[in-house]
Amino acid sequence: MKTTIKMLLLSTVLTTGLSGCKASNEAQPQADDGYQTYIHTGDSFKHLQFTDIKNQAVRFDANHKKLVILFATWCSDSQRLLSELKQSELLTQAELTIVAIGREETNTMLEQFNETMQLPIHFVADPNRDIYNTYANKGIPRVILLDERNRVMQTLIGEQPNTLSKLNWN
Repeated sequence: MKTTIKMLLLSTVLTTGLSGCKASNEAQPQADDGYQTYIHTGDSFKHLQFTDIKNQAVRFDANHKKLVILFATWCSDSQRLLSELKQSELLTQAELTIVAIGREETNTMLEQFNETMQLPIHFVADPNRDIYNTYANKGIPRVILLDERNRVMQTLIGEQPNTLSKLNWN
């Protein structure tokens, strides 16, 4: 009986078209999902310094490219994207700084998450969405690729598999 109920619930979720990760205060997507991105190709990134969960200063110097990921630990799309990152060659690129900003997350939550994930990147807590709200209205994960001068090269919403393969490094 319990298995039947679980299967029915799973089937309902899958067939209602629920995709993406939204906080409970975000409306379900309509035909026009209403996702807005507040930063565009060529814009300067507004946050050039962070303090990560290890209390290390992270500065966006002009020496290399940056990959910023706005995510949440509870979001399956975010978990998939970070798992893809873990398997990618991006982690081996010394000229790339990767920062994952946890929307509505605390340092403790991010520390616990990375105990399992084991990603050698900078995690930054954004408990009140102060950083996130600068760049988007809803939808995670969000990926923002920056050039050496901290200008936006590309933004992506990572709700689909293989988002990292869509990054344009030119």
